[in-house]
Amino acid sequence: MQWTASRWSTNPYFALVIAVIACGGIPKGYDEGGYSASVSLPSFKSDYNLIKHRGIDETELANRRANISSFNVLGAAFGALIVLDLNDRLGRLVAWRLACVVWATGTLIQVFASGIYGLLLFSRIWAGLGAGGLTVTAPLYLTEIAPAKTRGLVVGIYMVFLLAFLAMGFFVNYGARVHMATTRTQYRLVQAVPLIPIGIAYGLSYICPETPRYLVSKQLHQEALEALARLRGRAIDDAEITKEFATIDARERERATDLASVSHWAIFKETQTNPNYRQRFWLLITMQTIAQWTGGNGITYYVTNIFQYAGLAGDSTSLVSSGAYGIVKLVFTMAFTWGLIDLLGRRRCTLIGLSLQLCAHIYMGIYMGLRPGSEDNIDASNAAVASVFIYAIGWSIGLCTVPYLYGTEIFPTRIRNVSYAISMALHWFFQFAVVRVTPNMFVSLDVWGAYLFWALICFSGLVILGIWMPETKSVPIERMGDLFDGPWYLRWRAKSIEWDVASRTGIPQNIASKDGRVLKSVDSAL
Repeated sequence: MQWTASRWSTNPYFALVIAVIACGGIPKGYDEGGYSASVSLPSFKSDYNLIKHRGIDETELANRRANISSFNVLGAAFGALIVLDLNDRLGRLVAWRLACVVWATGTLIQVFASGIYGLLLFSRIWAGLGAGGLTVTAPLYLTEIAPAKTRGLVVGIYMVFLLAFLAMGFFVNYGARVHMATTRTQYRLVQAVPLIPIGIAYGLSYICPETPRYLVSKQLHQEALEALARLRGRAIDDAEITKEFATIDARERERATDLASVSHWAIFKETQTNPNYRQRFWLLITMQTIAQWTGGNGITYYVTNIFQYAGLAGDSTSLVSSGAYGIVKLVFTMAFTWGLIDLLGRRRCTLIGLSLQLCAHIYMGIYMGLRPGSEDNIDASNAAVASVFIYAIGWSIGLCTVPYLYGTEIFPTRIRNVSYAISMALHWFFQFAVVRVTPNMFVSLDVWGAYLFWALICFSGLVILGIWMPETKSVPIERMGDLFDGPWYLRWRAKSIEWDVASRTGIPQNIASKDGRVLKSVDSAL
């Protein structure tokens, strides 16, 4: 009997494992939503001297707020690099647990820092180490346990958890703002909320197995076979289990042979000396750079203030709108992950997303420059609020998610881990820079100048990626190199022919331009 993707998902144990590991997205998501909003609570502002008064100017306030918000991201950048080695040394599951412990201890310290600014900054960096490690280990674990046909869906659960807690964080802040007294307990409760689901997930992780692929790589074949059978809800001697295990074993042997005695530095040098690899590497780096400097996660961290700039009066109203903003991001990220990415492709999603971001930034720049105010022009204020949601849609279907997928599919196995790790570290460092400078940009550029800067980056991204970025939908990983041969300025014309035709007929296909001219034969693998 044929084993289908839908039957894989009927195993409750497998679903539980996915949910437990996907909780690794909660720290990053809640930090962007719940914690970033808690910085605006009266109790927190009073405790950490974030209230404008005599002797402290607006620039100093912006610096303190930016440090508090961004130091977690700085720690995450280093955590993402450190955990790459731990994943191989300790295993995916142990590295996941260790990252949870580091994040939880850092979170507890920041909850009870009690107005000590230096201790708070240290705890933010420490918690960030764990959060950054989880952004690497959780998707890696999910990728390695997922059946090939449902890999996108399984890994997508991680983003769903992340964005669900991002949206929930704003509503938790709203509840605390409306119903709790302005004491330390107010912000402490808000910031401690994610400790509950992470604590539960950590406990449940002890019934989760290590990934079969990692166990095979350590020559623990029997343990790997048992783990695979348990995840699939089948007997060890089941024909489908035997077949899948043989495939995993063969691929791990091939990977071990390919990477034997090769250092990370040697692999990086190979990406720079091989022209084809170099083009792919720098395209991904360019995507990550453009993604963050279009406003990226910086806007998410300060969206509560942005809604107030747009004319919404009162902290409570802006918090509710921020929660709606998080829900919009969640819904459209799910639409991208489970539909648009295969319907429209990576390239179209990126360009459509950048176009929406550009339109939103242009309007917000004009609105902030004229500053009509909600009382003077309600229609203009409502349009400004709407433009924030338009930005969220563009960000969610475009560069918020495309670089993650693009970075895992354009590289061959030999250089994928190193190239993707470098791109993710750069992602975190750029996110730190954006989150750190955004409050200062609002002050020094009078708000509208920040939107002008982001609009210019969006326009540049449309031009650069519009020319340089080829469509990778339906192209096998083994054929990606053919997309990057030839003049870089002609890649916008390349489109993939239906590769499943080749797999069914065995006839080599080609990558052709839109006018039908063959750009490159693809009858040879990398």
